[in-house]
Amino acid sequence: MKFLTFLTSSVVGGVLALSSLSSANAADLTVGANIGNVPWEFQDADGNVVGFEVDLVNEVAKRLGKSVEFVNIPFNGLFPAVQSGRIDMAVSSITITDKRLESVTFAQPYYDSDQSLTATTESGISGLGDMNGKVVGVDTGSTGDMWAGEHTGEYSLGEIRRYEGLSPAMLDLVAGRIDGYISDIPALLYYVKDKPNLKVVERITTGEKYSIMFNKDAPLATEVNVILTDLKKEGFIAGLHESWFGAKPEDTTSTVAVMDMPSIK
Repeated sequence: MKFLTFLTSSVVGGVLALSSLSSANAADLTVGANIGNVPWEFQDADGNVVGFEVDLVNEVAKRLGKSVEFVNIPFNGLFPAVQSGRIDMAVSSITITDKRLESVTFAQPYYDSDQSLTATTESGISGLGDMNGKVVGVDTGSTGDMWAGEHTGEYSLGEIRRYEGLSPAMLDLVAGRIDGYISDIPALLYYVKDKPNLKVVERITTGEKYSIMFNKDAPLATEVNVILTDLKKEGFIAGLHESWFGAKPEDTTSTVAVMDMPSIK
């Protein structure tokens, strides 16, 4: 039997406090996240779970008057976890897609994104055109995984290797076990900014939008959606963007603009 790591968070004097738990019943809301997904949810040097979506979820919970517990789950495990009711919601830069909307519900989006290709600077790879016969890494079940599968023939990709998160993929990239890594561009830009041996070599336009994921038709999704509207109008989410990415979001993006809850097109 595989055991999950439970992390409880509470805001005490403006500081995020975390502690290990043996039970999933210690908090009002259990939130699944792929911890290590920078800058969305990851552990800082002191072992605290921090990130854009950690800050967002804690503010949502505060306004709901509820406590929060973060559960570390690999990305691909987040979907069955919300569907089974083991967790109340999930975050991890999860892209809204029509396929996913068949089995889960999302609140309105709060971030616009694309995919990207990252390679080592010494590899000589400058874009997808150089990936002929090469090994590419992706996150299992991610939109990057889907994109690579759909475009294998177009770019003559040699092999697709799947990982449970950014860290193990980066280890293999630096070690030369894979030639490139396809994943969400904001995470990679954040990750490589202080690593001169790595470079995001191409932006892959996919027009993705991130949001919080819930079980299908969960009433909590509607409650959270209302709070996200308030947080956008107050500039709270725009402030998170500026804090974590060092730039103000454009007014037309889902970080600022109030949007409807997603539905299948």
